[in-house]
Amino acid sequence: MRFLARFTDPAYSLFRFFLGALFAFHGAQKVFGLFGMSHAPAGKLLAAGIIELVAGPLIAVGLFAAFAAFIASGEMAFAYFLGHAPHGFLPIVNHGELALVYCFAFLFIATRGAGRWSLDALFRKG
Repeated sequence: MRFLARFTDPAYSLFRFFLGALFAFHGAQKVFGLFGMSHAPAGKLLAAGIIELVAGPLIAVGLFAAFAAFIASGEMAFAYFLGHAPHGFLPIVNHGELALVYCFAFLFIATRGAGRWSLDALFRKG
């Protein structure tokens, strides 16, 4: 499907933007109690929410995206092994699919960088 190759940069930017925005929503849920979270966060949950609330927008706009994605990937690996794996190792059993998808998607962004359509690229030009 070589005809899609010309859309690589905008597709990657959309991927990065929506992944970062959704991650930030999880952070807002944990830190501010938005979107259905009814209890006040504490400890690890609050720390995770702060990481999500900061890293998500940075990834979305592509500012320090590789570093933010690396931190976010680590947080999601931590979430999987501490929060999900004790209930069975397989993600389909322990409901850790989303944590693993986030983990490896952020690892991909960390290795690839923000891409051509990002604030990192804009500042690099200027």
